[in-house]
Amino acid sequence: MEIIRTNNLIKDYLLGKVRVRALAGIDISIDKGEFVAIMGPSGSGKSTLMHIIGCLDSPSEGEYYLDGDLVSKLPKHALSGIRNRKIGFVFQSFNLLPHLNILKNVELPLMYSGLSASVRKEKARKILESVGLADRLKHKPNELSGGQRQRVAIARAIVNSPSILLADEPTGNLDSQAGGDILEIFSDLHKAGNTVIMVTHDSHVANRADRIIKIQDGMIADGNLT
Repeated sequence: MEIIRTNNLIKDYLLGKVRVRALAGIDISIDKGEFVAIMGPSGSGKSTLMHIIGCLDSPSEGEYYLDGDLVSKLPKHALSGIRNRKIGFVFQSFNLLPHLNILKNVELPLMYSGLSASVRKEKARKILESVGLADRLKHKPNELSGGQRQRVAIARAIVNSPSILLADEPTGNLDSQAGGDILEIFSDLHKAGNTVIMVTHDSHVANRADRIIKIQDGMIADGNLT
């Protein structure tokens, strides 16, 4: 079942008086439960595509369908609601709140869910246990290694059971051992039925996915199965 489809996706930016085309007609289709890597060098347009897929931005032209709904024409407040309900984000820089312990960090996406405080806490605790951090619940991010912080970020991303897990260079700040551990978690989440989309410039990371979509100069260069 198709979860993402884009038709002739175009994104232009104005730099002063110069119009720069970041995406030049992207057509992609991703099925529910796929593990896909979007790969390309710096400046290829992969981050722009990620922002549109993640409902962080809208295209200049073209259509983006998420779960069968046309979302590319929606206003910002509507996109925000879709992000909160359907998309979990994992970033290279973790984006954790340093003054909160990791249990509170993972609870944050549940604050607007209508769940009681005790239920939120228990759900966050179980998710952290699932990524191997049961003994670190009261630790703050700066008390953890980079790999552990990325595990927290993954726990926070999946605590709301999103339709899509979107990861932007998730191993970029990690050594090879920690990076490999994080990729194993993504593989496990995929095997459990999650849709995982990973943006990377690293072929070794991309090869962990079932399919690689290559982008060059704002256009699809290759989208074959690896």
